[in-house]
Amino acid sequence: MAFQKAVNFFALIGGGAIATVFGFFQFSQYRNKHGTFVHVQAAEAVTVPIKNHFPTREQQILTLQTTSEFDVLVIGGGATGCGCALDAVTRGLKTALLERDDFSSGTSSRSTKLIHGGVRYLQKAIMKLDFEQYKMVKEALEERANLLEIAPHLSAPLPIMLPVYKWWQLPYYWFGIKLYDLVAGSQCLKSSYVLSKARALELFPMLRKDELVGAIVYYDGQHNDARMNLAIALTAARYGAATANYAEVLRLLKMTDASSGKERVCGVRCRDVLTGQEFDVRAKCVINATGPFTDSVRKMDDQEVPNICQPSAGVHIVMPGYYSPDNMGLLDPATSDGRVIFFLPWEKMTIAGTTDSPTDVTSHPIPTEEDINFILNEVRNYLSVDVEVRRGDVLAAWSGIRPLVTDPNSKDTQSISRNHVVTISDSGLVTIAGGKWTTYRAMAQDTIDAAIQAHGLKAGSSKTIGLQLQGAEDWSPTLYIRLVQDYGLESEVAQHLASTYGDKAFEVAKIAQVTGKRWPIVGKRLVSEFPYIEAEVVYGVKEYARTAVDMISRRTRLAFLNVQAAEEALPRIVDIMGKELNWSEQKKKEELEAAKKFLYYEMGYKVKSDQLTDSSEISLVPSDIERYKKRFHMFDKDKKGFITILDVQRVLESISVQIAENTLHDILNEVDLNKNGQVELNEFLQLMSAIQKGHVSGSRLAVLMKTAEENLRQRVVIPVDRSGGGL
Repeated sequence: MAFQKAVNFFALIGGGAIATVFGFFQFSQYRNKHGTFVHVQAAEAVTVPIKNHFPTREQQILTLQTTSEFDVLVIGGGATGCGCALDAVTRGLKTALLERDDFSSGTSSRSTKLIHGGVRYLQKAIMKLDFEQYKMVKEALEERANLLEIAPHLSAPLPIMLPVYKWWQLPYYWFGIKLYDLVAGSQCLKSSYVLSKARALELFPMLRKDELVGAIVYYDGQHNDARMNLAIALTAARYGAATANYAEVLRLLKMTDASSGKERVCGVRCRDVLTGQEFDVRAKCVINATGPFTDSVRKMDDQEVPNICQPSAGVHIVMPGYYSPDNMGLLDPATSDGRVIFFLPWEKMTIAGTTDSPTDVTSHPIPTEEDINFILNEVRNYLSVDVEVRRGDVLAAWSGIRPLVTDPNSKDTQSISRNHVVTISDSGLVTIAGGKWTTYRAMAQDTIDAAIQAHGLKAGSSKTIGLQLQGAEDWSPTLYIRLVQDYGLESEVAQHLASTYGDKAFEVAKIAQVTGKRWPIVGKRLVSEFPYIEAEVVYGVKEYARTAVDMISRRTRLAFLNVQAAEEALPRIVDIMGKELNWSEQKKKEELEAAKKFLYYEMGYKVKSDQLTDSSEISLVPSDIERYKKRFHMFDKDKKGFITILDVQRVLESISVQIAENTLHDILNEVDLNKNGQVELNEFLQLMSAIQKGHVSGSRLAVLMKTAEENLRQRVVIPVDRSGGGL
């Protein structure tokens, strides 16, 4: 075993030497080609005028209906599809984009939130002397630098710690990480470094101390993925692309080429999902950028074509922010089954993932309890025994489908390509598949290059390197201070707006409602513990949000941060959207139910319910049962065997505490398993048992009843805000 480790180490060194020489060669080539993109605005090279504001969705639909023919029509509104639209329109091509759901509604909003080259891919490239994987890492690191440059409000460098528990691993990992820096060249964000055990624990105090040797810290990028995707789409719209969400492609249109006699794809038949209206959109070139749904569009072109997409599901969970430092991530390079797990601070919470398992293609992937527990177990392996990793602290969970592909042009069609693949069918359908979030721009460039060549389009080279995205132009790290000073926003809210909308944050602040308080002057929060404000819902409608799900998951990120908070905000969000979009009462009810269903199945609320059911086991010692019965009977004075809102109100009134009836209803509803408007003794004991086992945390009823019991004599105020407890 030790011999094998030594062999691996020297193989890494030998491969590293090769990578070093080749890295310098590649680096010099890259600098010759792109050396000035950081300091020279790409917008200067774009001759297409940019509008101050993007058109409304209704205007975009009208443009799609009335334009006789586009040069390029992109199917798919994820990162790659929107990247293709932006690349095409800035070259002067008449461009359209259709997305059947919302922008970033699929894989692009369900990532690990990293902008990275891929440390593990570099390791594989060196160990196996795989030149293709090396090129993929090199390209991703170049694109990482560009993405951090063009959207600094949505992205930032993040230090990531790799803890080391065996002495021989220290030089092994150190050399690999240094190679990562070297391949990045001048685009290296910050140089990696080694930490002593004491220093590692100082920076990451939650880390497991036993047998810790030290740690290595390297840098990658992090971003708000859904907002980044939206920024690409909005930028394309401002440059003149006719982009529309909720526009479903029903079939491809074809015509016979007069010169060759072959059928050629010449457009699509699509349907406005919101109105049901169908219409044709014609284009010289149609691009399939549909991620996991790649094969379904390819089969619209040719039913006999073999599948190239091999979908893989990746589950992530979100936990409270106290599980990780504010500005330090963690990488587990070798989990119990050989996978890699990231443990990262994100939006003041902690994100952990991902899993990697084969799956079927679906628009509504669901996280499983098995995957959630796998991630929790891996997290436990790296955190101190002093930190109890509780199942109940999972605030949200989601599954994203990664569209791995086999290259149909390769001799070995069974091998999965980790890079992207561009193919052109006999009828001219251009398909872009595979790749990763970080390389969306390079993928788009390659796709449009191929489309121009295959269809004889007249356009120049790509203009998107260094091209700033929506909100980046006048953003600065201190922009939020002006928001506080000029509008009277809370500092936390101002920072959130600046990092979400960039220089467009002022447009949100201008429509923020007056609070009626001394401070803050404007900015009513949707929920107390998150900095999202009601004005963002109004602005989100302008950003093409058309459903409550759009708002809680992709305009704000509430659904990805805390599903209970998202559910709490839903009624107000639906009311505001209803006013902006003229929804009927029936439509508002439908939107509310659809959003709750989304939270229940796709964002982990179902697995929360599974933790506390009417068949949950009560595993309490007799003394605890008696103690909890006594607490319960303090509320159930009439010995009915259950408590209602009236019972709780009576106890609270006796200690001079008032809580709104609708709040009490919500509190009891969290525990009312059979939904009969009352909490039985058995339900209460099941709750307390689940809390003791760590399956449930932050129950407001448990906190309220305990506090009431303790303070009947002291008469102090009882807190009823959610404590941050999770699923």
